[in-house]
Amino acid sequence: MNILCIETSTSCCSAAICIDGVAVASKENLAGANHASELPVFVEQLLAEARTNQWHLDAVALSQGPGSYTGLRIGTSIAKGLCYGMNIPLIPVDTLQILCNSVDNRYSIADTNTIYCPMIDARRMEVYTALYDNSTLNPLTKVTAQVIDEQSFAEELKVNKIYYFGNGADKCQSIITSPNAKFIPNIVPQASFMGLLVEKAAALDVKQMAYYEPFYLKEFVPAPSHIKGLN
Repeated sequence: MNILCIETSTSCCSAAICIDGVAVASKENLAGANHASELPVFVEQLLAEARTNQWHLDAVALSQGPGSYTGLRIGTSIAKGLCYGMNIPLIPVDTLQILCNSVDNRYSIADTNTIYCPMIDARRMEVYTALYDNSTLNPLTKVTAQVIDEQSFAEELKVNKIYYFGNGADKCQSIITSPNAKFIPNIVPQASFMGLLVEKAAALDVKQMAYYEPFYLKEFVPAPSHIKGLN
């Protein structure tokens, strides 16, 4: 399958074309949150490359969350517009699973009794997280918004080595101090690592897509405006 993949769940912004699970072209900015201006440019550049190489797209894949409310909305809006315009399906993919796949693509972790724990920052000491089997990347627990303290994952760490990563993991390193806790830095969700997951995910047709919303996990709470006259 030829898939355009879009990832905007954190401050990083990326898009890629994956063919049969392998990224053949990608555009990304991993340094800052400018999704509204950057993503349309990335998509247009990739579509131009697809036309040049005669890669006829079969679907658009979208990192579904959890993550940044604004980032997820931008990604969803552009993905839906492309799907409607080209009459192709939308394929949502678990963002935390994308993080796990990023680790698998960078490291060879073959330890037994090992669990992956991706974390996306949800402010203060809260993270969006779940536990995943490191060999299959299948979820072992539900995705939750969890406040991290000294007892977090204590039972699992007694019998398993757990690898923590993602932009929410850094702030947990001083709190989760078990010798079985391992932290991997600089892991972010990227569109170029979505390909194999997309091949296994279920596609939404046009009718289903009309009701699709990102997986926010928590309700959006608007903050007071800092612009004079608007607060």
